[in-house]
Amino acid sequence: MEYLEIPMSKRKKIALVAHDHKKTELVEWAKRHRDALATHQLLATGTTGALIEKETRLPVEKLRSGPLGGDLEIGAAISGGDIDVLVFFWDPLAAQPHDPDVRALLRIAVVWNIPVVSNMASADFLFSSPYMQGEYKRQVPDYEERKRKEWPLRGGL
Repeated sequence: MEYLEIPMSKRKKIALVAHDHKKTELVEWAKRHRDALATHQLLATGTTGALIEKETRLPVEKLRSGPLGGDLEIGAAISGGDIDVLVFFWDPLAAQPHDPDVRALLRIAVVWNIPVVSNMASADFLFSSPYMQGEYKRQVPDYEERKRKEWPLRGGL
């Protein structure tokens, strides 16, 4: 498969998401990393975004809450190239009524090869990386080329 290089600028577009039992943990993490987050553009699902904005005083673009489609909105933004990093503190011990949406969000993040962190330790590691403060070129499969090869008579999907 052929790959494309997608540049990420120094100012990353970061999506912030947290399940109910992880919202406090994400807010505390965001407060500790406020200075680093201030150098980036932030987007979040509704309730999570409101909490982070209130506690950090950082501007956060707020979408719908996760169960009302916010997870899917973030997934669409990822596939559209509008998100560089996904910080998603998810609760593996609680059943989620919108679990298929959560799985779809994680799947689309992997499809488009963006960094994904799911807990405080991995978020700490990612935010200590020099790539967070600098430019980075991520490799993304050339899905258009793949479509042309796999479905030549149908013109794609």
